[in-house]
Amino acid sequence: MAHMFEIYKDKAGEFRVRFKFNSEIMFSTEGYSSKSSAKAAIESMKKNGPGADVVDNS
Repeated sequence: MAHMFEIYKDKAGEFRVRFKFNSEIMFSTEGYSSKSSAKAAIESMKKNGPGADVVDNS
């Protein structure tokens, strides 16, 4: 699979989500106290991400 969401536990014991494309980490989320919150974040990104605006602050 060329792209995927990955849930993992960080050193502080929080759940985080990272998005990988061709095995390269593109971004990682904040920490969540529960796995269900991390899964909800993934669903939110899937639902809301395709229509998101791009803001170039460069």
